[in-house]
Amino acid sequence: MTSDVWLPFHADEIDGLPEGLNYRFWDGDQEFPADPAVCEFYVVPYMKGPAVSQRPMAEMASVRVVQTLSAGVDHVQPSLKLLPPGVQLCNAQGVHEASTGELTLALILASLRGIPGFVRGQDKEEWRSGFYPALADKSVLIVGYGSIGSAIEDRLAPFELAPVARVARSERTTARGPVHPLTELPSLLPEADIVVLSTPLTASTRGLVNADFLSRMKDGALLVNVARGPVVDTKALLAELESGRITAALDVTDPEPLPKGHPLWHAPGVLISPHVGGPTSAFLPRAKRLLVDQLNRFVNREPLRNVVLTTGT
Repeated sequence: MTSDVWLPFHADEIDGLPEGLNYRFWDGDQEFPADPAVCEFYVVPYMKGPAVSQRPMAEMASVRVVQTLSAGVDHVQPSLKLLPPGVQLCNAQGVHEASTGELTLALILASLRGIPGFVRGQDKEEWRSGFYPALADKSVLIVGYGSIGSAIEDRLAPFELAPVARVARSERTTARGPVHPLTELPSLLPEADIVVLSTPLTASTRGLVNADFLSRMKDGALLVNVARGPVVDTKALLAELESGRITAALDVTDPEPLPKGHPLWHAPGVLISPHVGGPTSAFLPRAKRLLVDQLNRFVNREPLRNVVLTTGT
């Protein structure tokens, strides 16, 4: 029997897909293309939110693989318990590193060099000259040192930084230097001029950046969040921003999208981008290459890449 594969792209737009599979197009914007009960490989629609992503999962009695097109998998995790045992959940490692690294660098430079103020000045025809911080000689702490955290450091490396500190769930050594465990965060925070969040959203990282975390950051430090909004306690962050003690650059927020009237929009010292770390011109070719590779592995019964977990284990 031919396996059903649900794709958020039309199959004829992807070169190299293996033959012998029944490709169904579903990007979350219309009714299901077929009975979810016979789908064996589910590629989750990109940037459609948890409700859309999880909508067919309760009915996927035959599914063997759930493939996200994002680095994070938190938008599908609540429905994993509805799937049969043995289903492999795979993320999109290798797809978003370049784009997220670029945006992180852009947010840091824009925040330090006062770019938002220059744009507002241009709108008012005001010449806002002055003395602004440089990235050179700044100390950076990257919280969440996976493939995206590493890509961020790659892009920061040419800027003559002070030593970079790296934090991940577990301690290890990399070519660039040591990676500290999360337990060492309290001692590392006071030394960082810039704290970059690139950690996945998990039970241990939800609310990680709380009042205590923020209070340990040095005066004048910049917090950059390209991870997930709920990693940061918004109320605690607002308190620090309104005091003027720290600044922030946020590609993700909690809540998200940030509603009109929310105080974070106009908090002092904050730069907000609308969750655009991943959706760039670099996304589509990388996403298609990932799917071609994964589906050829699936057909040939080879180990899949980027397996985050297997249900029932």
